[in-house]
Amino acid sequence: MFKKKRLAVANGAPAENKMGTMPINKLLLSMSLPMVASMLVQALYNIVDSLFVARISETQNELTAISLAFAAQNFIIAVATGTGVGINALLSKSLGEKDHEKANKIAANGVFLALCSYIVFLVLGLTCIRGYMGWMTSNEAVIGLGEDYLSICYIWSFGVFGQVVMERLMISTGKTSLAMATQGIGAIINIILDPIFIFTLGLGIKGAAIATVIGQIVAFLAGILLNAKYNTDIKLSFKKFHPDGKIIGKIYAIGIPSIVMASIGSVMNVMFNRVLDGFSTLVKGTELTIGQIAQNAFGVYFKLQSFIFMPVFGLNNGIVPIVAYNYGAQKRKRMTKTVKLGIMYAVGYMALGLLAFQLFPETLLGLFNMHDSASLSIAVPCLRTISLSFVFAGFCIIIGSVFQALGKSIYSMFVSIARQLVVLVPAAILLAQLGDVTAVWWAFPIAEIMSVIVSAVFFVIVYRSTISKIPE
Repeated sequence: MFKKKRLAVANGAPAENKMGTMPINKLLLSMSLPMVASMLVQALYNIVDSLFVARISETQNELTAISLAFAAQNFIIAVATGTGVGINALLSKSLGEKDHEKANKIAANGVFLALCSYIVFLVLGLTCIRGYMGWMTSNEAVIGLGEDYLSICYIWSFGVFGQVVMERLMISTGKTSLAMATQGIGAIINIILDPIFIFTLGLGIKGAAIATVIGQIVAFLAGILLNAKYNTDIKLSFKKFHPDGKIIGKIYAIGIPSIVMASIGSVMNVMFNRVLDGFSTLVKGTELTIGQIAQNAFGVYFKLQSFIFMPVFGLNNGIVPIVAYNYGAQKRKRMTKTVKLGIMYAVGYMALGLLAFQLFPETLLGLFNMHDSASLSIAVPCLRTISLSFVFAGFCIIIGSVFQALGKSIYSMFVSIARQLVVLVPAAILLAQLGDVTAVWWAFPIAEIMSVIVSAVFFVIVYRSTISKIPE
């Protein structure tokens, strides 16, 4: 084994990374399956707070608070993962070009950006949370509960920023199983601590937030240890470190469109909840309005759909470094085969998710204590209608990963803006005029069909201008 290693580094050149040599299907599965598994764990991570919070009381105020908090909480994830996309693509490309010194600088600047991002969210957590919740609802009980939850998530968000950047350093070098380990550790800790803090210690919704941030911090620390011990492709050092404006600019040239795309999701979520809040008629036999039940159904949908979307994002995370590496190495056939297989796997998995939402909506809603007829009459159409967009979304996610890997994230950003702000929100507003809250859910399939068309057009442009120019 040691002789092989010495041969591999003959003439001072390290052996080529597996992303440039391993058969594509085997490579894609080896890169993606650990990330898919970790994303499934991450989906459980996302959902577990709501599962426990829904059982705190029968008023559903806690479930409403955590549902309305989702968009603001997702904004943290948007900035962290968007920056991570930039680090990931730039790092993988540098490794494909065999420029290890540049790769090390990119890693150090990525950690610096994570710290800067945390400082911004710390300030937001100390100043803006109550104002956000007050804009989302007039229910004082819900406002107070949402403020309790979100303040903790924002003020202690250094864990999630550190966790994401450590994972991206490992993903960029093909060590996706290590990234899976950090996510798994954080998720398991959150799952264990949630019932302890929420019920045993009686902290309620605050306990859910505390369990979440502890899981993120532990995952961050695990990421530091795993990178230091096993990620030998990158040497992370801060001796004589100074921020490199050129590298930071390149990271954000790729990352900002991803941040905008994910943040647009938060904006859409906020606007959609505002539309639902307009259905203010009280439901007979309850103290809940149609709008509050619809907001709860929408929040539950977003938690449940993470089990469908997160594994596809795991596949996406495996595709980005493969395409970026082989773009740097000028290997066109490996790039195109990766994309074809990615689309096949993503669309197939999303079709299974569609079936689950169509056949078992009552069972899924029952996990969140939504059993009564009033809730089901609104929530069941929510799951069945929105899930019609799943298969289309699978195609768009994979095409978006190609744009990211080739430094063309602006196309992904445009598609996301068009889908969620130009089509989805206006469609929801128009459908709400019909006076039936269940009609509003059709905004999602309408927007996703538009997204497929625009994504396909942009992919043809990128293929002709970039991919087809690479020699066979």
